[in-house]
Amino acid sequence: MQQTTTPQPGEGGPDDGRARGVDQAYLCLERELSVFLRRARAQSGEMARAVHPDLEPAAYGLLVRLEDAGPQRATDLAAYFGVGKATMSRQLRALEELGLLTRTPDPADGRASQVSITDEGRARFTRVRDARRERYACRLAGWDRMEIAELARLLRQLNESTEEA
Repeated sequence: MQQTTTPQPGEGGPDDGRARGVDQAYLCLERELSVFLRRARAQSGEMARAVHPDLEPAAYGLLVRLEDAGPQRATDLAAYFGVGKATMSRQLRALEELGLLTRTPDPADGRASQVSITDEGRARFTRVRDARRERYACRLAGWDRMEIAELARLLRQLNESTEEA
């Protein structure tokens, strides 16, 4: 694997955007987020298959949200992830067919339902999530705990500002 260094603002290559008036901080951010997201998508696929061989990669994030936030309405999940109701319904139906989630009547509105992880889904998900956290711990072993906390804080801030947009 080839090791590369990310240019800091103003240190880019011949076409680093300076001639076009591009802010280097944003250019570096875009570059690093693109690499991070590509790797995250690949890992999400691996984790989804580890939970269940037929689980779609995007559905893994639904399990994360349901485990963290508890039972949710499909419409709330769709809004949280910024996807349409049809997409959310399809993903939830697939999870339900795999026995990883169940629907129950919404106590606040009997016409609606909430989805939650089944015991089997939780056991499979927890096993995979624990393994993922162990990989993070190994990869970040050389980092100071304050750096890890700061990275988490900055990512939360980015996610919140993206949610507001």
